[in-house]
Order: sequence, then C-alpha cells, then structure tokens
Amino acid sequence: MAEINLKELQNPDIPVPEEMQSNVAITSISKLYGWSRSMSVWPLLFGLACCAIEMIATASSRFDMARFGMDIQRASPRQSDLIIVSGTVTKKMIVPIVRLYNQMPEPKYVLAMGACASGGGPFKEGYNVVSGIDKYLPTDVYVPGCPPTPQALLNGLIALHKKIQGQSLAVSASTPWYGNGPNEPIPVPILGPDVIDPRQLELFKKEARLNRETPTVADAMMAVHVAAIADVKA
Repeated sequence: MAEINLKELQNPDIPVPEEMQSNVAITSISKLYGWSRSMSVWPLLFGLACCAIEMIATASSRFDMARFGMDIQRASPRQSDLIIVSGTVTKKMIVPIVRLYNQMPEPKYVLAMGACASGGGPFKEGYNVVSGIDKYLPTDVYVPGCPPTPQALLNGLIALHKKIQGQSLAVSASTPWYGNGPNEPIPVPILGPDVIDPRQLELFKKEARLNRETPTVADAMMAVHVAAIADVKA
C-alpha cells in the first residue's frame, strides 16, 4: 500500500516542530499490521530433545522474551501462531507435529531450532529420524547449533520478526492466508514400518508397478503402505 505523506497530515495552523518530526512514525497499513503481529507472537510449547532445555532457558528472566512480546507461551495449537521445533524429530513424532501445525490458526510460522530439526543433525539418514522438519512443514527460520544457545534462538526470533514485518497484506506466495477461504491442510504422514508422506503416493505407486515383476521384501512392505494410504484416502 502507498506510504502516507507526513505533510498531508500536518495542520497548517499548528505545524509539527521540525525536531519532533523524526519521532512521528507514519507508515503504511501493511507495515503497521506486520509490526503489531511481530510484537505479539505466541509460541507453542513443544520441546523434543536437548534443544528444549535451551528454549526453556531463553524464556527465563535473564533473557527476557517478554521484550519481544513472546512471554505468553501456549500449550494449545489453537492459541499459537509459532511452533518452535526444538530437538530431534523422529519418524514417530512427525505425525503429531503435522497434526498440531494443521490445528494452528493462520497466519502461522515454523522455526527449526538446532541441527536435528534443521537437517537431521548427527542422526541424519538414521533409521528412525527425519532429516529436517522442512521435508514436511514450510519452515520460516533455521537456528543452527547443537544445541543453539539462548542468544542464537533470540537471533532467530528477531529474524522471524523481520520476516513478519516485511510481509504485505496483498495475497502472495509468502502470505497465502490473505486469500479467499482456508488453505488446504498438510497431509498427515502415515506411520508403519517406515513413515510415508501421502504427497508422494503417486511416486510410490509408480515404483510398485516397476518392481511388480521381481518383488522383494521391501517391495512387499511398500505395497502394504500403498494399500494403507489408499484405504485412508477412501
């Protein structure tokens, strides 16, 4: 939206002193709205591993998250607009994480705290660990470290504030919630012998057809997964 001209708001009979004009913040509605949202972000209490200890320490009086408007931490996704994924994300845990994200009202944001949540960390490509939360959720900010210090988390929160303040009220790829109607929820992963993203269903079906002539134990397990996904969709 267009910027408001300070001169147009001045009363010619009572002009604003020149030394005070720099103290008057005149901006667009988008910037004012973004600033107000960024100063009232309510995180969801969701700690997973050792990074959660540092997240709890950040909420202490020493680091004072209240100065960022984030002192209210909620235990319900219905009252939160930020989920801080702090720690190792196992394949069993990714299912409730996606469910919680879908239950959060828009606009909502995701912060990956630590090496594990960002890309798997030392457990990357492990048999029971997800190699990054961004494979399932749209992630806005990454905070590196193992675990990150409270100062690093605060730096990530400041980066999130800048991102929110830079968003416009116009509908775009970065602000899809300003469109008409609710957005489609993210499909909840299906947990079995392994975790499967339903968005890759067609790829799994293709691989199953190619390997149908020479099936192996892994192919049989994949066929069970495909059948389970089909039943869920039905």
